[in-house]
Amino acid sequence: MNVKRVLLTIVLSTILLRSMADEGMWLPLLLGEQVYNDMVKKGLKLTKEQLYSINKASLKDAIIIFGRGCTGEIVSGDGLIFTNHHCGYDAIASNSSIEHNYLHDGFYAKSRQEEIPAKGLTADFLLKIEDVTKEVNDSLKGLTGDDRATRQQSVLVSIANRYADTGKSIRGLVSPLFKGNQFLVFVYQRYSDIRLVGAPPESVGKFGGDTDNWEWPRHTGDFSIFRVYAKKDGQPGEYSTDDVPLKPKYFLPVSLKGLKDGDYAMIYGYPGSTNRYETSYGVKQKIDIDNPTLVKLRDIRLKYMFEEMKKDPAIKLQLASNYANIANYWKFYDGETKQLIKYHIYDQKKAQEAAFLQWADNKPEYEGIFKDWAKAYDDWRPYSRHRVYISSEGILASPLINLAGSLQAVEYALVRPGGGDLKKTLQAADEARKAFLKDENKPSDQHILASITRMYYNDIDKNQQPIGFYNELQSSYGPLNEDATYQKYAAAVFSGTMLLDDARWNAFMTRPEAEVLQADPAYKHFSAFIHNWQTKYASFYKQFQSRNNELGRLYLKGIMEKDPKKVRYPDATFTMRVTYGNVKSYTPRDAVHYDYVTTMTGVLEKYVPGDYEFDLPVHLLDLAKKKDFGQYIDKQRNDLVVAFITTNDITGGNSGSPVLNANGELIGLAFDGNYEALSHKIAFDATYNRTICVDIRYVLWCIDKLGGASNIINELKLVRPAVAK
Repeated sequence: MNVKRVLLTIVLSTILLRSMADEGMWLPLLLGEQVYNDMVKKGLKLTKEQLYSINKASLKDAIIIFGRGCTGEIVSGDGLIFTNHHCGYDAIASNSSIEHNYLHDGFYAKSRQEEIPAKGLTADFLLKIEDVTKEVNDSLKGLTGDDRATRQQSVLVSIANRYADTGKSIRGLVSPLFKGNQFLVFVYQRYSDIRLVGAPPESVGKFGGDTDNWEWPRHTGDFSIFRVYAKKDGQPGEYSTDDVPLKPKYFLPVSLKGLKDGDYAMIYGYPGSTNRYETSYGVKQKIDIDNPTLVKLRDIRLKYMFEEMKKDPAIKLQLASNYANIANYWKFYDGETKQLIKYHIYDQKKAQEAAFLQWADNKPEYEGIFKDWAKAYDDWRPYSRHRVYISSEGILASPLINLAGSLQAVEYALVRPGGGDLKKTLQAADEARKAFLKDENKPSDQHILASITRMYYNDIDKNQQPIGFYNELQSSYGPLNEDATYQKYAAAVFSGTMLLDDARWNAFMTRPEAEVLQADPAYKHFSAFIHNWQTKYASFYKQFQSRNNELGRLYLKGIMEKDPKKVRYPDATFTMRVTYGNVKSYTPRDAVHYDYVTTMTGVLEKYVPGDYEFDLPVHLLDLAKKKDFGQYIDKQRNDLVVAFITTNDITGGNSGSPVLNANGELIGLAFDGNYEALSHKIAFDATYNRTICVDIRYVLWCIDKLGGASNIINELKLVRPAVAK
C-alpha cells in the first residue's frame, strides 16, 4: 500500500509539473537544472550557455529594452531591430505629417540614407546580471518598515552607481525580487541613435483596433522596424550623421519553416510587472475599487478623444499615440476584473493564506501577519479611490492640468528661499509648454476637464474634497448636478489660462510673479486638488505602502521557508526573463475551439471597406486575392499565416519580444494576451493562458511583397525548411 502511495505521489507530481510548466518568467542567469531540463523535454535544442553567457555571444545579446517599456530584438549583423507596431507607434506618428503620413500609408527605407532619426528612442543591451543579495541584506540587518525601506533605497543606489560608467552609457539597476528577499543588479549599455526603418500601414499594424484588442482569433500585423547606430568604435552616443550601424554581438536567424500545433516556443523579453504573490486583500481592492475606477476614468478620455479624431485626419494623427495607450489598458482593467471574479481568485488566495496560517501557528514572526494586513487595508481603503482620481488617470488626465502641474517647480523657485534656479526652471517650463501645444487638442481636453471635475464631485467622499472648491464653482457656474455647470467652468479655465495665450505667457516669462501663476485658473485647479491631497491624505498612502511592502516581504519569506524545495520564479520587474511553452490551440468555452493560427483568409473575412478598424490597403487586397504570397506561403494550408498562439507566460513589457523555436530561430513577435486569461498579472491560468504572436512570415511578406523593401529581407539570415529528398 505504501509503495502504491509513493508511486501515486510521483505520478501526481509529474502531472502537476507538466500542467504548470508553461507558467513562469524565469531569469536566464538562474534557470536551474529542473527548469532547464523541462525546457529540453519540451523540445529545446540549445545549451544553457547559448541562452545566457557573459563571456560568449548568446541569445541574451540579441534582446533589447526598446524605448521605455517594450522589448525588441536584433535580427541582422547591421543592428536591425524588430519590435511591435504599437511599440514604435509614437515614433511613427511623431515623424508623420499630412504630406508624409507614415502612420496611415506605412514606410520602408530603401536605403540607409532614407532611415529616419527617432528622437528620444533608446535601445538598452544587457551586459550582465549579478546577485548582490548578501551585500544588501547585510546592510539591512535589524531594520523594518520605513527605516528598512529608506536604508534599502540608499544601498541600491550605491550599488547601481558602482556598476555605472557614464562615459560608456553603462548603467546599473538593482532589482528587488521576491518582494525584497533577493536582489540582482542588471548592467545595461544604452544606445541613443535609433532610426526608423520600416512600418506597415496602420490598417495592417493595428488591424482590428480596439474591437480585437486582447482577443483571439487575431489578424494584426503588429510589427515595426528600427536600426541602432553607434560611433565608429561601436560605442553609443547621441545622433550623428557620422554614426554607423551597430555590429551586434549576436543576432537572431529568421525561420521560414512554419508551425505545427504542439511545437516548442520560447520567448525572451522584459515583462513589466506581475503580482503573483498578491493577497486576498489586494485582489478584493482591485475588484471593488481600483479597476472599476480606472475603467470609468479612461472611458471618459477615450470618448472625447475619439469624437475629435473622427472629424479630421490631422487630429487623428495628433491624438493617435495617446489614444492607443489609453485604450490598450482600458480593456485590460475591465477584463482583469471579470476574470478575477470568474476564476474565483479571491477564494484561491484565501485558501492559500489559510494553509500558510496553519503552518505559521506558533511561529511569532508570521502568525499575526494577516491580522496586521487586514488592518492596513481597512485603514487605507476609505482613501484609495481618491488616490486613483488624483493621479494621471483622474485630475491630471487633462493635458492642460497636467502641464499646469509641472509649473509647481516654478512656484517653488519664486516663493521659497533656495527653491531652485529660476532661470532654468522657467526655461524647462517653456519647453514643456511648446511640447504640450504641439499635441494639445482643446475640444477633447476641455470636455475631459469638465467631466472628470464632475465625476470627482460625485465619487469622492465630500469630507475629502478640497474645501470651498465646489461651493465656489456652484456660485459662479450653476448647480453641481448639471453637466452645463462643469462645461461652463471648463470653458472659463481654457479661456482664462495664460498657458494657451502666447502674449500672456511671454509676459509672465519676462516678469514671473508668484501671484500671477497662483491666480491662473488652470494652475488654481491643479493646486486645489493636489494641495488638498498632499497635505491631508498622501501620508495615509505612504503608511499603507510601507506596511504593505513589509508584510509582503515577510509573507514571501515565510512561503519560501514553508516549502524550501519548490522551484519558484520572481514576479516580473521589467528585467530580462525567458518563458517556454508550446504553440497550442484551445477551447475557451463549451462547443468553441480555437485553432492555433489565423490566416489571410480570415483577414479578408474581417475586411470592412472604409471602417475605422477593419479597412485594408488596396495593394494588400490585390495581392491577397491573387494568393501572391511568394516564399512566405504556408504550403500545408495554401495560405499566408498571419498570427499564432502559444502557452507562454508574458505580460506588458513583453510587447515586441521574439518568439523562438527549439533552435533559437525567430518565428514571430509576441504582442498580446487573450481575454480569457486577463487575470494573468495576479494568477496564471494553465488552461486558458495564450500569448498572441504575429507570424514572422507575415511580417516578411508585408516588408517584401506589400512594402517592396527587399533590401531589408536581404539583410536577414533566413532559415528555410529542409528540402525533402
